[in-house]
Amino acid sequence: MTPNIPPAPADALSCRAAKPAIVYPAGHLLRPDMGVLATARASMRKVDEIVVPPRDAKTFRASRGQFVRIVSVDGPQVGDLNLWNAHDLSERFFSGKTRALHATHVGTGDRLWSTMPHLRPMATISFDTLSWYGFDDEGAGVHDVIGTRCDPYTNMLLNGRPYDFCCHSNLSRALAAELKEEPRAVEHHVHDVLNVFMCTGFTKDTHQYFMKASPVRPGDYLELFAEIDLLGALSACPGGDCSATHSSDAAACYPLLIEIYEPDRATIAGWPWPAANGYHRGHGAPE
Repeated sequence: MTPNIPPAPADALSCRAAKPAIVYPAGHLLRPDMGVLATARASMRKVDEIVVPPRDAKTFRASRGQFVRIVSVDGPQVGDLNLWNAHDLSERFFSGKTRALHATHVGTGDRLWSTMPHLRPMATISFDTLSWYGFDDEGAGVHDVIGTRCDPYTNMLLNGRPYDFCCHSNLSRALAAELKEEPRAVEHHVHDVLNVFMCTGFTKDTHQYFMKASPVRPGDYLELFAEIDLLGALSACPGGDCSATHSSDAAACYPLLIEIYEPDRATIAGWPWPAANGYHRGHGAPE
């Protein structure tokens, strides 16, 4: 059935020809000092590691000033990442604002921002071995903040059957184990993710979200510098490299490795740790 489209107005061409304006110009953001982080990285030593099994998730904790690496170990595998303030789960990663402040895909020097009213950097991407990929001819890039996470509710909606190893479920189980709760009691804390290693974009004709085979190989990693004390959870997506499908047992899946590194604290002694956003929260209401 052809949709009922009203006729275009007389000025349709000029409306479409309007020039775009960047909503949040990057020059307005205080950029992290990557030279300081490079010095800190040169001094760091590994203090912990966690293996995330295929089609499962694990939690981790990182103190402010530590580095977190998400590492590909055995084969091409996408990971879905959640971050919370380790002391207050109401402050969590805000993928939408991160996308608006940076881009649809993030990389070295970009920051992962938290929800309002805090709205501050939770972590800075300090190194990315896939930075060479950029954007391909189809407009796809790596490490997106446009997808949400595969989940059992959408799977039930589209396929009519339950599947318990979607990233939402994996993250819910992992957080429940960390907090000693049941998954259904904590799943409201699970939020839109950073799709680590995932290669995605929008189709040029229908503008639909698409995924393609991730270019990640064993040894590749995405590294984060913790700007606050973090509780994190990482799911090894049931889509594997997300080249064809997700939310199923059909894809080849591999583990991911989380590594925690401690730098020489003298190298970051002058780092400007982010405070919660300074807005007064009055919202214009009468006093």
